[in-house]
Amino acid sequence: MSRKTISEKKLAKPDPIYRNRLVNMLVNRILKNGKKSLAYKILYGAVEDIRRRTKKNPLFVLRQAIRKVTPNVTVKARRIGGSTYQIPLEIGSTQGKALAIRWLLGASRKRSGQDMAVKLSYELIDAAKENGIAIRKREETHKMAEANRAFAHFR
Repeated sequence: MSRKTISEKKLAKPDPIYRNRLVNMLVNRILKNGKKSLAYKILYGAVEDIRRRTKKNPLFVLRQAIRKVTPNVTVKARRIGGSTYQIPLEIGSTQGKALAIRWLLGASRKRSGQDMAVKLSYELIDAAKENGIAIRKREETHKMAEANRAFAHFR
């Protein structure tokens, strides 16, 4: 990483079917061992499952789920004078969205079941309804930031 110039932000390319950047970001996080076609198959299966279960636009449900899981603050461990403090920091929309996607995928992988597409669709529907593991993770992070608000001056 160069110290002289600021690297330019890379925008995610839209996916081939829905022409949506958010879908492509999700596919890139699902990706394991370079198998992008399998990641697309998983996500498109989840989208079809959402359409079948909710009778709504699946992209709307996806956007709503990510918006509700996105955190406003996070805590960062910082070592000061021999002791470690959890310092609350406000985060930007891009980093928050990346965290939300990571939490949603982690929560869907933890769910019981056999098919990743079904587990992902259930987690997205739950997040859109404001319950589920990913929402709990966001609330837990916010509580931790609130509890450690006294250390905010250590930034």
